[in-house]
Amino acid sequence: MASPATLKPAEAEKLGKLRSAVSTLTEISENEKTGFLSLVARYLSGEAQHVDWSKIQTPTDDIVIPYDVLASPPEDAAKTRELLDKLVVLKLNGGLGTTMGCTGPKSVIEVRNGLTFLDLIVMQIEVTHSLFFSFPMSFSKYPRLVVEDFMPLPCKGVIGKDGWYPPGHGDVFPSLKNSGKLDLFLSQVTPKTLADVKGGTLISYEGKVQLLEIAQVPDEHVNEFKSIEKFKIFNTNNLWVNLKAIKTLVEADALTMEIIPNPKEVNGIKVLQLETAAGAAIRFFDNAIGINVPRSRFLPVKATSDLLLVQSDLYTVVDGFVTRNPARANPANPTIELGPEFKKVGDYLKRFKTIPSIIELNSLKVTGDVWFGAGVILKGKVTVDAKPGLKLEIPDGAVIENKEINGPEDL
Repeated sequence: MASPATLKPAEAEKLGKLRSAVSTLTEISENEKTGFLSLVARYLSGEAQHVDWSKIQTPTDDIVIPYDVLASPPEDAAKTRELLDKLVVLKLNGGLGTTMGCTGPKSVIEVRNGLTFLDLIVMQIEVTHSLFFSFPMSFSKYPRLVVEDFMPLPCKGVIGKDGWYPPGHGDVFPSLKNSGKLDLFLSQVTPKTLADVKGGTLISYEGKVQLLEIAQVPDEHVNEFKSIEKFKIFNTNNLWVNLKAIKTLVEADALTMEIIPNPKEVNGIKVLQLETAAGAAIRFFDNAIGINVPRSRFLPVKATSDLLLVQSDLYTVVDGFVTRNPARANPANPTIELGPEFKKVGDYLKRFKTIPSIIELNSLKVTGDVWFGAGVILKGKVTVDAKPGLKLEIPDGAVIENKEINGPEDL
C-alpha cells in the first residue's frame, strides 16, 4: 500500500480524510476497509495511468499457443479420474446483466427447456462423473467514491446497494487465499471478432505477458486497440491457476493488478469505482501462457441479441454443453441487432412467442414496436423496421427470407 509519505501532499490529505470516513462504515469488515484503502492509495499514486504504448508488442507463438496442440486426456479412465480429482471449478456468479435490465445474476436467465446458465454449468460437471458440491463465497464490497470530494458515497446518506460496488473479478484472489492446488497459471483467449473490440487482450510488455484492458489505453490509441488486425485475440476470462501460488502472492501483497477506474453516476451524483481484473494477475507468474481456443468454446451473452443466438435452433444443448447445430452450413453466426424495445430481457421474452428459427439466417435487424409469433422462420438478410406508432406483429408460422418489412403490407 502506498504510504502518505510517497504521495503528493494533496493526495495524502485526500487519503487521510478518506481513511477517517471509511473507519466509520459498519457495513464492511476490517479486511475490506484495508483492501479498499490500499487500492485507493495506489490509484492516488498514479498507478492507474495509461500504459506506454511504445512498449506494447504482439505476443509470440510461445506465449499464446493453439488449443489443438494441447495433449488429449488419457484414454485410461483411471488416469482421467486422477486428473479430475486435482481440478476445482470456480464459477463467478457476479454478472448482474444490467445491460439487459436484469435485477439479479445473469446466470439465472433461462436458456431453454427450463434450464438456466447455472443448470448447464452443473450438468457439464456432472457429465464428467466428478464430485459436485457448492459453497458460498462472497466477494468484497467497496464504497463508491464521490468524484467531487473523494468521500465514500454511503457517508453522503446514500443507503442500500447504491452506495457500494464489487471491486472487479480481480478480487477473487484475496477471497481465495486459503484455497488452491495447481502449479501453472494460464489465461484462455480466443480469436477476436468485431463483437469483441472492447474486450481485453494479451500483450507482451517489458518482456512479460500482460492483460491489456481498454481503460488502460491512451485515448489516441483506442481505435488501434479495437483493431482485430493488430490485436487478434480476446480474453475469455477463463483462467487456469495454481491457487497455492495465488495464496503465497496474496499473503505477500504482491498481486497489485492494474487499476481500472470505472466512472458511474448514481442518483445524479458522479462517482468513481476502482476495480481490478483477474486476468491481469498473469504478469506476476513466470512461464505464463495463453491458450488460443476456438470460438466454439466461447459464446458470451452480454445482450439480448446474444441470448437470441443461444436460445435459437442455431445451437443444441447436450449434457449441458451448448453445441453448434451441424445443420448450419455457414460457419459464422448471423449478425443480430435488436432495437431498444428488446434491450431488457423481460421485454425481449414478451416480444417472442417462441424463438424464431435462424438456422439459415445471415443477418437480422429489428427496430420499433415489433412482436414475433410462434414458429417464425428467418432466412438470409432480414430487416424489420416498424413505422413510428405502429405495432407490427409477425404472424405465427411466417417465413421471411431476404426481405425488409416496414408494415403488415410487406408480410
